[in-house]
Amino acid sequence: MTAITRALSAGIDLVSEVRIERLVQAGEQWRLECTEGKSHGLFDQVVITAPPAQAQDILMGSGLAELAAKLVSPVEQILPCWAVAAHFAQPPTDRFDAMRPNSDTLYWVANNSSKPGRDGSGQWWVLHATPEWTKANVETAPDEVCAELLREFRSLTDHTGDPTETVAHRWLYARSADADNPGYLLDQKKRIGLAGDWLAGGRVEGAWESATKLAAAMQS
Repeated sequence: MTAITRALSAGIDLVSEVRIERLVQAGEQWRLECTEGKSHGLFDQVVITAPPAQAQDILMGSGLAELAAKLVSPVEQILPCWAVAAHFAQPPTDRFDAMRPNSDTLYWVANNSSKPGRDGSGQWWVLHATPEWTKANVETAPDEVCAELLREFRSLTDHTGDPTETVAHRWLYARSADADNPGYLLDQKKRIGLAGDWLAGGRVEGAWESATKLAAAMQS
C-alpha cells in the first residue's frame, strides 16, 4: 500500500521516523519542531496530513486554537479498527477475494495476495474488525484479537486450517464515520492546510482528492 507514496516521494528530501510537535512562526515562515525540540527547517507553507486527533494536537501546541477547533467534530467521528494479517499455506477459500460480511466481529476481509505483484507461496488475508467490536476490545491483547477474528473468519469460509503466521495491528485512527466532507481545510492567511481521507469520504481515493484540491487552493 506504500507503493504510491514511495513513487511520489522519489527525489524528495524525506525525513522519516520524526514526530513534528509544533509549528513556530518565524516572520513570514513556519519552523517545524519535533518532540525532541529539534528544528526541521523553515517553510513558506505547511500541509498537515496526520489523522485529525494528531493534527489537532499539533495545532493546539502551535497556538492555532481557531484552526484546531475545526477538528473537534472530525476527531469525534474517527473510528478505530483492529486489523489482523494472516498467512495460510493453502488458500482458505476460492469463493471470493474480498467480502464485507454480515458479522458483528468482522467488517471487511480481503485476500491481499490477489493484488498484482503479490506472487508467493500461500495467501495473506487481511481481516478488519468492526468499529463496535474494536471499541469493546481496544485494550485486548493482540494474540486474543487474532484468535477471535480468525474464529469468525473460519465460520465464514469453513476453512479449518491454522495460519502459518499472524500479525495484529490496533489502528486507532482507521477511518471516518459518515459526516460532512469539506475536502480540505485551509487558513490562507497563515498558509496552513490540512488534507486527508477523513476530509473527503474516508477512503484512499478521498485522500488523493483532498491533497490535490488543497494543493490547487494553496497555489491560487
